[in-house]
Amino acid sequence: MADGEGLVSVDYEVHGKVQGVFFRKYTQAEAKKLGLVGWVQNTSHGTVQGQIQGPAVRVRELQEWLKKIGSPQSRISRAEFSNEKKIKALEHKEFQILK
Repeated sequence: MADGEGLVSVDYEVHGKVQGVFFRKYTQAEAKKLGLVGWVQNTSHGTVQGQIQGPAVRVRELQEWLKKIGSPQSRISRAEFSNEKKIKALEHKEFQILK
């Protein structure tokens, strides 16, 4: 995936102080700014999880944002990424916040 071409899908989970700090709203805004689709939601164990889909180079940008920036009041301890795969077409129409 070093070439940055083509569409990819990747799942993520972000640990730290990421609930109650508008993390989902900021993640959605950043994803939309980058032209990505997918979803984000809080988990019952205090993390935020979701899926990102779009051009590989843009997905990488959001991965860095999830690892290092987040919402202004968040404190990210770590971000984990899994199930990365190339896809032929986007499986979501937009980037949604799930309840």
